[in-house]
Amino acid sequence: MNSDKHVKEQNVFKETGDNGQLNSAENKTSSGLEQNIAGLLCYSFWFITGIIFLVLEKENRFVRFHAMQSILLFVAMFIVSIILTIIPIIGWLISLLFFPLTLVLWVFMMFKAYKGEWFKFPVIGDIAEQQITK
Repeated sequence: MNSDKHVKEQNVFKETGDNGQLNSAENKTSSGLEQNIAGLLCYSFWFITGIIFLVLEKENRFVRFHAMQSILLFVAMFIVSIILTIIPIIGWLISLLFFPLTLVLWVFMMFKAYKGEWFKFPVIGDIAEQQITK
């Protein structure tokens, strides 16, 4: 009986949205995953999973936003890294600092998506939001 009460309390907490997340019915995606898990997976394999989730997800704006932001963010980072490798010496030194920054940003974005937050990266987040509303 006590364990049933514990389960019931968890379900009530999730459905009421006290933690800022959507109700469980609105929390699902076309893939059947919870939206925070799908949001995390959008960043997992750089822009590739972003493209996959953008194609698969038709209704959940949270997942579509993180998929689009993932694509735009990682393409921008890829372009910057290419430019840095073309520039001799100074570009190579900056790229040595750019790689750890990219890794930290990657983990940070996955964490924010998993927490269910609509974290918008400056400029890229605005573009991503505009693209998913079209």
